[in-house]
Amino acid sequence: MARVLAALAMAAAFALPAQAAPVQTGHIEAELVARDAGVTPGGTTYVALRQKIQKGWHTYWRNSGDSGEATQINWTLPAGWTAGDIVWAPPTRQPTGPLMNYGYQGEVLLPVAITAPKSARPGDTITLKAAAAFLVCEEICVPEDAVLTLDLPVVAAAPQPDPRWGAAVAKALDAAPKPAGLTATFARTAGGLSLAVTGAPLKGADLADAYFYPFKSTVIDHAKPQAIERGPEGLTLALTPGYDFTKGTAPEALDGVLSLGGQAYELTAAEGPPPAGSSGLGAPPARVSAAAPGAGLGLALAFVYALLGGLVLNLMPCVFPILAMKATSLAGHGHERAAARAQGLAFLAGVLATFLSLAGVLIAIRAGGSAVGWGFQLQSPVVVAGLALLMLAVALNLSGLFEVGTSLQGVGTGLASRRGLAGAFFTGALAVVVAAPCTAPFMGPALGWALTQSEPVALAVFLGLGLGFAAPFTLAAFAPALLTRLPKPGPWMDTFKKLMAFPMYGAAAWLVWVLTVQAGEMGLARILAAAVVLALAAWILGLAQRRQADGGKPLVLAGVGAALAIGAFVLVLVPAYGTPAAAAASADAAPEPGTIPAGVYSPEAVAAARAAGKPVFVNFTAAWCVTCQVNEKVAFGTAQAAEAFARTGAVYLKADWTRKDAVIAAELARHGRAGVPLYLVYGVTDPEPKILPQFLTPALVAKALDKAKSS
Repeated sequence: MARVLAALAMAAAFALPAQAAPVQTGHIEAELVARDAGVTPGGTTYVALRQKIQKGWHTYWRNSGDSGEATQINWTLPAGWTAGDIVWAPPTRQPTGPLMNYGYQGEVLLPVAITAPKSARPGDTITLKAAAAFLVCEEICVPEDAVLTLDLPVVAAAPQPDPRWGAAVAKALDAAPKPAGLTATFARTAGGLSLAVTGAPLKGADLADAYFYPFKSTVIDHAKPQAIERGPEGLTLALTPGYDFTKGTAPEALDGVLSLGGQAYELTAAEGPPPAGSSGLGAPPARVSAAAPGAGLGLALAFVYALLGGLVLNLMPCVFPILAMKATSLAGHGHERAAARAQGLAFLAGVLATFLSLAGVLIAIRAGGSAVGWGFQLQSPVVVAGLALLMLAVALNLSGLFEVGTSLQGVGTGLASRRGLAGAFFTGALAVVVAAPCTAPFMGPALGWALTQSEPVALAVFLGLGLGFAAPFTLAAFAPALLTRLPKPGPWMDTFKKLMAFPMYGAAAWLVWVLTVQAGEMGLARILAAAVVLALAAWILGLAQRRQADGGKPLVLAGVGAALAIGAFVLVLVPAYGTPAAAAASADAAPEPGTIPAGVYSPEAVAAARAAGKPVFVNFTAAWCVTCQVNEKVAFGTAQAAEAFARTGAVYLKADWTRKDAVIAAELARHGRAGVPLYLVYGVTDPEPKILPQFLTPALVAKALDKAKSS
């Protein structure tokens, strides 16, 4: 019996591939592993080159990207035996400084088809020999090589899977990119190069992290982001043309791999118009990372997030002046329930109409190919200047310099007139315009998700945001218990109204400061001159109103006042504003003692700092974002934060979105955000950044930097 068992064991041993010990090349453990326990005469099996790569190092895909070199295998086989091409595993992005490379980390199996000749004899064992050459890189690159062998039995019947490596090699073959019947075209565009793809595999798939890896290294600029636009049948990627399109011979086709996170497909794109269903809004906004907050939201959850974000938005500092103005109206109608409810509904209508209008304009601009986000209106100096004058005009009206609608003596008396409802509608609209630059908690993920969806879905999310924003005031107008607690109308209301003018003066001053950041000294001179003209116009209009109340007909005075008011707005509208000359110089100025040295954000600056082994803190901010400015003082303008940056050696980069910047807009969208603030902290080795809360403290900044230093 013992002899029989020994014979069976020996037979089993001869029927299995005999593997040599793995070879240590320095930073890689390499070996050949088989899918099957043998191969039949004339049959084909797969033998994979297994790489177990040292942590922090990487090898390269067939197209290594901006630098590097693909893994190579040179086979030495018996006569009649043949080896096919490498079946490349789906690559991952390997950023190195300002470069973008494609390759592998950890463990990867690269299968190769091995075919036996029909003359192979069952019972024989052949030795496969392969000389593998790797370029393995971390901060430096080291060429390494290994000579690997594998003994493979020839068997008469279909072999069983190799018990140790069969499943792993089969899994690698299954995961390898394959043609899947995709229809793809490419076209040159004003912004670069578009790649449109449709097909059954894309229907209902998660397209949030779609990425195109070309087979040829010179057709695109690998370091540039790939913007994505979803369509009902597929997607369109916005690529940056490479050498072949700019200086070389443009290719007739784009070949490569489309990666969708967990799936990868080979495709070949011919030049031509995009296939139907590949696009949604017409031109691609920035790519949204699958790992970004909000990337996996559905409509229901996004709507809830938007509703909560709208509620919290009422607590943002930028909204205080408008709420103060609305409080004046509520006080005037506190004991007239019908009038108060009409005011509440008119305010709601103004909020919803303006939110949806801004959303529609935003969607249309992005459909035209511009990378814009929430709060885009305050990126225009013309809009900022116009709003500053509007805030000043409202403040002068509340101060009693002139009247709009009912006279000062009639404040708080009678039911709301049509003009009063129009005023409530206007107040709701103005509140949205001023509040839009602020991004409250819950808002960021919801808006970031909404702007990657179809128009109806996006508008539904913005509707939720508007409902949440308008809810407190509208519900208060319908709350009898609250209204009965308000003092009865009387002389105090005139004093309260004039007191509420000062938040509006503050809002006007803030917008003037924003304009100064955007347009420099000349912008400041223009807005101050226009403000003086507008104040004179308001005084003249008030004088005309008082003379009319006394029975006069001051048509000339009224005409002069109206002309001056129009002139004030024209003064800030034309000519166009330039960029402040001092901006570039201030960026290079030496930081004051106790402050944090700040660099200008760019993807290349982030990559360079990370390549140097330093943590990176990126502050996406804007002068018109009040939350951002509060964090500047409360969190960054402290000795504790400055000491944390000095202690960890972290690089501090500012991404200033005060004026339009397509690169910043693309990076915001990549992290699922449509506006600022956004705070990213890159660890020394972590591939993806950590997103900090929108409200910061010095302790929170210091903790994040300490963690980034050690990760």
